[in-house]
Order: sequence, then C-alpha cells, then structure tokens
Amino acid sequence: MKIKTVHEYKAAPDLLKDKVILVTGAGDGIGKEASITFAKHGATVILLGRTVEKLEAVYDSIVEAGYPQPAIIPLDLKGATPSHYRDMAATIQEQFGQLDGVLHNAGLLGILSPFTHIEKDSWDDIMQVNVTGQFAMTQALIPVMEKAPNASLVFTSSGVGRKGRAYWGAYSISKFATEGMAEVIADEYEGTKLRTNVINPGATRTSMRSKAYPAEDPKSLKTPAEIMPTYLYLMGDDSKHDNGICFDAQ
Repeated sequence: MKIKTVHEYKAAPDLLKDKVILVTGAGDGIGKEASITFAKHGATVILLGRTVEKLEAVYDSIVEAGYPQPAIIPLDLKGATPSHYRDMAATIQEQFGQLDGVLHNAGLLGILSPFTHIEKDSWDDIMQVNVTGQFAMTQALIPVMEKAPNASLVFTSSGVGRKGRAYWGAYSISKFATEGMAEVIADEYEGTKLRTNVINPGATRTSMRSKAYPAEDPKSLKTPAEIMPTYLYLMGDDSKHDNGICFDAQ
C-alpha cells in the first residue's frame, strides 16, 4: 500500500459543511476527538459506540459548542449481526438521505501474549470487532455512501498491520486483514465517487496505547487532537482523488 502524509494540512473552517459522517468508537480517544473535530468543521456526525454514557458526553460537547446536532447509535460490534447493520443503513438513508464519510475507528486490542498462548475466545472477539464487524457494516453502508456526491471510507490500521510484531498476535493479524479489506474495496471502486483509504494514527495518547505500553510516559506521545489534520484531509473533498493509500498521521 502506498504511504502518504499530510501532517501540515490546514482545513477550511467549513470543510465538512453539509456532510454526514459516521464514526465508530466515537465515545473515547481518537474517535471522540475526530467526532468533535468533524462537527467543528460543519459535519453532522453519527456517533457509534457501545457505551451510551460516553456517546452522550460527546453529543453534549458538540451541541454545547454550537456545532451541527449529531446522532447517536449505541452498538457493540462484538455482538452485532448483519441485520443490525442493514437496519442501521436503512435508518441513516431515511434520516439523512446519504452518507458522506465513514471512519472505522473502533478496535479491540486484546491481551499481548506469545503466539502459542493466544486463546480462541480472545482471537474470535478481536476478529469480530476489528475485521468481521467492519466488513458487515461496510457492506451495508456502501449503498448509502454511493448516494453522496463524493464519499470517503476510512479504515484504521497500525504499524503492526504493516509489519508483524512479536506478542501482538491477533491484533496485528487483524490489522493486516483491515489493510487487505481496504485495498480490495479501493480497487473495486477505483474511478468512482467512493474512495477508500487507511489511517495509521501512530503512537497516540489513548487508553488503548497505555494498556499496550503501561510503562510509557503519556506526555511523550501526541494527543488525538494533534493528529487530526490527516483525519480532516481524508474526510474533506481535498482527498477525493486519493484512493487505496495508507496515511501516516504522524
């Protein structure tokens, strides 16, 4: 996958005006920051996550700031079925008429362990959230995305999705699969108004990162806010000719 960076991108204040963008894992970390940032630039954001209280807190932050009113979809990717995603897509189409962007940000890390110690249940959960859930959701949402003038589908990868790393097991393998899925969709829709790209956020100050590296000083890491230029670039029309590319956010 070709790699590109746009760290210095300066987004116009109304970059995402009139766009409807769905963000998974919107209650926390990078997903929360992206949701608020997209709303700040004019988007109507659909907040998807498993913890209603967290989604409501993000919703309140957006409304209190005077940004466009978001929507909330409480959904646990671990237990959701294809029919959940079909119903969700139908609701989005009914309420908004189109979907201009999807940020697949939700992810499950699991426990870092030697390969021979990976438990089947843990493997299944990670694959369900990071691969199968994204597959089923994307399959359901593409027809609604095709109704937008230009639509952006963004998957989230990781350095361990580019080069396997000891003890990262199922998470690393799931990110290789994520990049593969993005490449397949990008190739199928090349030359259409749907573009598909991947973001590698890099080492960012989130709870997932502190779980993976408990001894690391969080102050040495970039905050989610600092990596937002790449997210804005990919959701705005300045990226409409980018397809099948992995963007390093730092």
